[in-house]
Amino acid sequence: MISLNIASLMGHGCSKYFGFSGCCGGDKRKISEKVVLRVNSQVSQNNNIHSTGEEEEGEEKKVIGRNMESTLKSLRDGESVLDLSPRSTVSGGVEDVYGEDRATEDQLVTPWTFSVASGYSLLRDPQYNKGLAFTEKERDAHYLRGLLPPTVSNQSLQEKKLMHNIRQYQVPLQKYVAMMDLQERNERLFYKLLIDNVEELLPVVYTPTVGEACQKYGSIFRRPQGLYISLKEKGKILEVLKNWPERSIQVIVVTDGERILGLGDLGCQGMGIPVGKLALYTALGGVRPSACLPVTIDVGTNNEKLLNDEFYIGLRQNRATGQEYYELLHEFMTAVKQNYGEKVLVQFEDFANHNAFELLAKYGTTHLVFNDDIQGTASVVLAGVVAALKLIGGTLPEHTFLFLGAGEAGTGIAELIALEMSKQTKTPIEESRKKIWLVDSKVVESLTSFCRKIFSADSFFLLNFSFVQFFLKHFFIVLQGLIVSSRKNSLQHFKKPWAHEHEPVNSLLEAVKVIKPTVLIGSSGVGKTFTKEVVEAMTSNNDKPLILALSNPTSQSECTAEEAYQWSEGRTIFASGSPFDPVEYKGKVYASGQANNAYIFPGFGLGLVISGAIRVHDDMLLAASEALAKQVSEENYKNGLIYPPFSNIRKISANIAANVAAKAYELGLATRLPRPQNLVEYAESCMYTPVYRNYR
Repeated sequence: MISLNIASLMGHGCSKYFGFSGCCGGDKRKISEKVVLRVNSQVSQNNNIHSTGEEEEGEEKKVIGRNMESTLKSLRDGESVLDLSPRSTVSGGVEDVYGEDRATEDQLVTPWTFSVASGYSLLRDPQYNKGLAFTEKERDAHYLRGLLPPTVSNQSLQEKKLMHNIRQYQVPLQKYVAMMDLQERNERLFYKLLIDNVEELLPVVYTPTVGEACQKYGSIFRRPQGLYISLKEKGKILEVLKNWPERSIQVIVVTDGERILGLGDLGCQGMGIPVGKLALYTALGGVRPSACLPVTIDVGTNNEKLLNDEFYIGLRQNRATGQEYYELLHEFMTAVKQNYGEKVLVQFEDFANHNAFELLAKYGTTHLVFNDDIQGTASVVLAGVVAALKLIGGTLPEHTFLFLGAGEAGTGIAELIALEMSKQTKTPIEESRKKIWLVDSKVVESLTSFCRKIFSADSFFLLNFSFVQFFLKHFFIVLQGLIVSSRKNSLQHFKKPWAHEHEPVNSLLEAVKVIKPTVLIGSSGVGKTFTKEVVEAMTSNNDKPLILALSNPTSQSECTAEEAYQWSEGRTIFASGSPFDPVEYKGKVYASGQANNAYIFPGFGLGLVISGAIRVHDDMLLAASEALAKQVSEENYKNGLIYPPFSNIRKISANIAANVAAKAYELGLATRLPRPQNLVEYAESCMYTPVYRNYR
């Protein structure tokens, strides 16, 4: 092993702004002039200094941005993500220091770790291991003689062999374990398989199989992936982050495991979600694997089955709540910004409703944060709805929407649809919301309201409320109710904007009959709720109803593709959260689309990274939806599809990234200057490619 001081190679100058210094990634960048203008403008106002004309123009754009933002502002006392505090810092930034990802296949690179990797250690390093693909010259140069069989293979042959092996497994979880094992021993080959066989392997590494993997994570746990931050680490989270071997982190996906897909509280075993999401960030969005960090925040679990499971890998205690919970999350968010800089994206995954909205609102103005369940789902569904207009006719504001499910996904989708309607009609968003109706579960809501009145916050959660909620949903017929103004006092804050004037309606079927929606969207997390009667009622009201059954995994889908097509006599336009096989009905084959967040978040994150964005604004979500909808071809429409095939996902992600980056520059939230002339080409050039490199 040849020792080398890596820190000495990474030294470079850094620009200084606002009296602080931060790593700028080695190039001479400055933050966007609009950002500087807004910060300086705010400082000037505090000192009673008159603004210049340019500052007034900046303020005008900021007002426009405020008018476009969602109801999360109400939780921030009206503060917008465009309101950058003078205390805000623009630092950090990640570069491909050694040029490995910009190198072509025939260029030589050095496999740096903390030392030059050689011999047995090289074969055990998944980032650089190539298995039998090491050439004769590389085997001599890196002391591999005798450590490998004499055959020299190539990546294509390795891929062919592994796909053959994976296809032999009949159980999806076995395929998942095989893919995870590959990721742990040969990273580039893992991503080569995933990119080249995305439609086949996406359901294996992500939904629906990842749900079962999380349920059994303790049993299949082999090698730790990501960081586990528990209550034991309180007070030293920054030190824990420094234990992670990679320093240049661009994207963090974090969960607390309380609401994994439609499966409920899986505690520490929810790590499968950040690991799976970040695999897609690389495969579909081209973000380098070394720049991705999966994190699980372990505050306990209310899942009694897990607490009594001898193989459970997390804290064996009930969930911490209230001040203890939020102090841990705040320490984590502070440490992330301190360790990785302003431009690291923190993506929240599968937090329970009561925490998801709170965290997004709290950190939306101080960090680069994104909630995939609220914002990613909203963006991908809006794209599907916009694309579907070519099949069902009319404009977006002319349609009426009915949701089953008023949690973070349902209300997030509804808000983004209303925002797009508002843009098109140039009317206040409150008017657009009147075209959108939500049905929720009244029993669960009533139980929540009752318990919160009777018990203190801490005592309330000791009742294992998540378990009670899960029990009610799955073992009782839960009363469904239209969200109307007469219920407003008992509603959670994120549901109140959807409480319209109407008589009480106590079932989804009745709501379909009286509201007469043209679009039915399911985000309830409860399977089989789009019954035959509901689908028939939708069909009787519309020539071509749009039905989206979005809940994951497959077992929790509101209805299957086969049910939707048969009960609507082949008239519905259907898409789901989990994939379904094509359906044959009366001699015609119907292919349904998949409203999968994987269409959006990899490209969305890439757009934030390539622009050096420091905040996420609602307009960026609309830009992502617009880009995705444009990728649906005429051939797709002829087949009844409202989403493009995943086989083109890298191209789709590049277009989404370009649209998102363009919006970041337009809003003054981008820090990577100058702006590239062709953002699509720039996005494609920044994408990680999994082909092997030649080692010197």
